[in-house]
Amino acid sequence: MIEYSASVNKLSQPLVQELLDNADKLRLEIQTLDNGCIIIDAGIDAPGGLEAGRIITEICLGGLGTVSINHSPQAKNWPVTINVHTSNPVLACLGSQYAGWSLSHDKYFALGSGPARAMATKTVGEDDEPVETLYNELSYQDNGEETVLVIENDKIPPMEVINKIVQACDVDPEDLTIIVTPTSSLAGCVQVVGRVLEVAMHKAHELKFPLEDIIDGSGSAPLCPPHPDFVQAMGRTNDAILFAGQVHLYVNGSDEAAEKLAKELPSSTSKDYGKPFASVFKEYDYDFFKIDGMLFSPAKVIVTALESGNSFHAGKLDYDLLKQSFGG
Repeated sequence: MIEYSASVNKLSQPLVQELLDNADKLRLEIQTLDNGCIIIDAGIDAPGGLEAGRIITEICLGGLGTVSINHSPQAKNWPVTINVHTSNPVLACLGSQYAGWSLSHDKYFALGSGPARAMATKTVGEDDEPVETLYNELSYQDNGEETVLVIENDKIPPMEVINKIVQACDVDPEDLTIIVTPTSSLAGCVQVVGRVLEVAMHKAHELKFPLEDIIDGSGSAPLCPPHPDFVQAMGRTNDAILFAGQVHLYVNGSDEAAEKLAKELPSSTSKDYGKPFASVFKEYDYDFFKIDGMLFSPAKVIVTALESGNSFHAGKLDYDLLKQSFGG
């Protein structure tokens, strides 16, 4: 069992403050609601941008990771690359970044990610999703005076949803910041593609690999061009990871366990691999839950067994499929 002493909420607050202090520079719009909750618009009415998305991705990681954007000459037609690293991949990726909080009211639906998830200690209302059982497995519950939630949506959440977040996290409304990043925005593209390491961690968890044996990790993926259509935008952000994402995990345990993880992690092991995500989504009548869960993973992985020093490689980069998704 891993013991966590870091607070993802406390570590992420300086990054939230950076967005607030530099809203004009980062082309963000800040709105304070009547109840005191702060909304950071990173792509609805505000243009936002890559740097805003980079900081938001570090917020999603609970302040436990570093994210950079640079040019990778090896990436052919799509050289702008997002790089993610954390020395606490279980807590950063699963305990904070994973979009595991389902939020809905009437026709509004969104998934919440980021530090606030670790403070949601109770269920609000009979129809709400229960508190994430993942935190029972992690044996982690955070607390703090302030919290932040990142929502991938093109609308500001209704007050009913905001009140659910406030109550579940047991904070005052003025101590809650909600960051909204539409998938079709530049910041939205960055923060979704910036989940390249997180999807590997989530799949490792689904494969029943012992989380306590994952010691460190990094990942990279090309930044997709945004698209105004939601399905195409979502498809491109997924395809950046599925076809060209690369992850390196450092693990404890035997060579056999490390090699097995490497072989099972890549997206190409899925029965639904082989065409752009938007096409797969359409074939399943836009029902996300019909898609093979093993698809959501990076294209290529390296798993290094720390006890032996041996590394195991699996998967492949597929720039032909990436071109089908991204266009010319």
